[in-house]
Amino acid sequence: MDSESASSACEDFGAGSVKTIGALEALAAAGLILPAVLGVAPVLVPMAALGPVLVMTGAVITRLRRNELRFMAVDVVYIVLAGFVAWGRFGPESITG
Repeated sequence: MDSESASSACEDFGAGSVKTIGALEALAAAGLILPAVLGVAPVLVPMAALGPVLVMTGAVITRLRRNELRFMAVDVVYIVLAGFVAWGRFGPESITG
């Protein structure tokens, strides 16, 4: 992905939207790691795993709208990986108890 394409995508959104998306991604990362490490509210881990799925779904929709199909493959891979983590944390590898 070239930097021109990445920076032009930010032009579609206001500064507040870009900062909000970044904050949501940071919170999702913290929500995936901290509860398991600290043993505090591990029930939140599956919910945090759904955050990246939703954010990347928005990225795919944006890529479709902008007709950037060749860059969308990476977003789909992220959705699959985050979905796998969410599925695992809701079911077979739950750390809630």
